[in-house]
Amino acid sequence: MNNPLVLSVLIFISVSLNSLGQSLLKLGAGQNPLNLYLFGGITAYAVSTVFYVLVLGKLNLSLVYPLVIGLTITATTLSGTILLKEHVPYTHWVGIGLILSGICAIAFGRIS
Repeated sequence: MNNPLVLSVLIFISVSLNSLGQSLLKLGAGQNPLNLYLFGGITAYAVSTVFYVLVLGKLNLSLVYPLVIGLTITATTLSGTILLKEHVPYTHWVGIGLILSGICAIAFGRIS
């Protein structure tokens, strides 16, 4: 299972589920503690963790952690903007760009 495509898909699934979990927790916040949004958010986190552990079993933590966290920040920001209609200031987008630049540097450092 050291296929780069498979590992990329597993990372994508982990990041997507993590971001979905964040969005669902936000939707469930401030409501009855037992609501479907909170349950869905916790479930998405749990499944995301399973995919994350699968990737950790094949790649270095020093590569996977910044990659997953950086992409999760990016995906969650996009989710907040698109799904939750949150306003994200320009400076936040600059930060997202810097995060993506850092991810590229880490990934290219791994390749070379």
